[in-house]
Amino acid sequence: MGDTRKNNPEQIARYIQQSMPAEGLFDGHQWRVATKPFELDKKIVKQLEKLGRILLKFYKATNMIYRWSTEDRLPKWPSEWLDRGKPQSLINLQRHKSFKNELPRVIRPDILLTEEGLKITELDSVPGGIGLTAWLNRSYSDAGSNVIGGSTGMIDGFSGIFGNAEKIRMIVSEESATYRPEMEWIAGQITGDRFSVHNQNYINFNEGDAVYRFFELFDLENIPAAKTIFQRAIEQKLKITAPPKTFLEEKMTFGLFHNRNLSDVWRQQLGDNFKNTLETLLPQTWIIDPEPIPPQSAYPGINLTDWNQLKDFSQKERNLILKISGFSDQAWGARGVWLGSDLPREEWAEAVDQAIAEYKESPRILQRYHHPIQIDSEWFNFEHGKPQPMQGRVRLCPYYFVHGEWDSAKTILGGVLATICPSDKKIIHGMSEAILAPCALKQT
Repeated sequence: MGDTRKNNPEQIARYIQQSMPAEGLFDGHQWRVATKPFELDKKIVKQLEKLGRILLKFYKATNMIYRWSTEDRLPKWPSEWLDRGKPQSLINLQRHKSFKNELPRVIRPDILLTEEGLKITELDSVPGGIGLTAWLNRSYSDAGSNVIGGSTGMIDGFSGIFGNAEKIRMIVSEESATYRPEMEWIAGQITGDRFSVHNQNYINFNEGDAVYRFFELFDLENIPAAKTIFQRAIEQKLKITAPPKTFLEEKMTFGLFHNRNLSDVWRQQLGDNFKNTLETLLPQTWIIDPEPIPPQSAYPGINLTDWNQLKDFSQKERNLILKISGFSDQAWGARGVWLGSDLPREEWAEAVDQAIAEYKESPRILQRYHHPIQIDSEWFNFEHGKPQPMQGRVRLCPYYFVHGEWDSAKTILGGVLATICPSDKKIIHGMSEAILAPCALKQT
């Protein structure tokens, strides 16, 4: 597509639509096609470029805090919180010495553009959207746009996380089947037959293979291949990413970060600059632990002495998000998330009761809600044959890929996916009314 067409919204949108792989990218899911990339100002782009290194350091610090907590070098409560609701077999696995220093090699934060600036609502180390964002970057680049990461940044970033492994086996579970088409697409873009996509029964691994785990740890009972994969990883016969560490996939790590009892440890592990940066980016987060506290005590920042008191908050006071921390089939997308200010009092009280009752099996976190700003966007209405403006709220998902061994590891920003939902949607996630677009630096 030549430069003469790059400023024509209809031609760009039709080019994007026509470029869609025949098999699609998300099984059974549609979205609105943007007439151009979502533009970010220079300040935000610079923040995103620096963020990967900070988040890798955050994972390293979390890994260290968990280990020290299990080794009595710190109190036991951080690891007890993070292990809550996990089977002992999985706790034993994640503590195995073979995985001692292993960290995720894909880091994807969910970031809201809010009135107070960027806010990271959670981190994902087994994210969907890698193939989709790679395809969007390539397609909009071919249509004449200068997207962040360029035409091949996502593909190069992803393929580089496996080092010199000869074969990479991407194991996609039935539970994650929605994302299988995008994984097959990106595997097909990488030269030769190095990458291949397999179902949850595949066990024909060779020594030296690398495995990309596109299955959740709560789902292991349904993954016949999991036992073989983990055993061979323990024997150093294959490498796996993300490592089987449930504690790195818990949203309650944000609660640990904001816990004053661990402040000095975080500062020691992160350094002052990175810690201060994360304090502005990570919303205040509490872990719903119903254990009683002394009557003269209160949870900092929310002034409660008992989590049952949360049920009596006014609608204004309920400017809070309650969500399942992890290790649950309800802990992704918009499931397992309650926005207090958007619920009738009875429904909010029921969600709080459930959080207290299920603490031992499925812990919840409470997070300060920061209002996303409204932005102007545009998608192409193919039914009416014209661009359509939309006021919306946006979630940014930058994809960081970790290259190299841990002492010298570097994060590569492959691309940034913008999910823009209509303004009346309070919780931003992929939906048929959402615009999905790659991000680009705003041209001045």
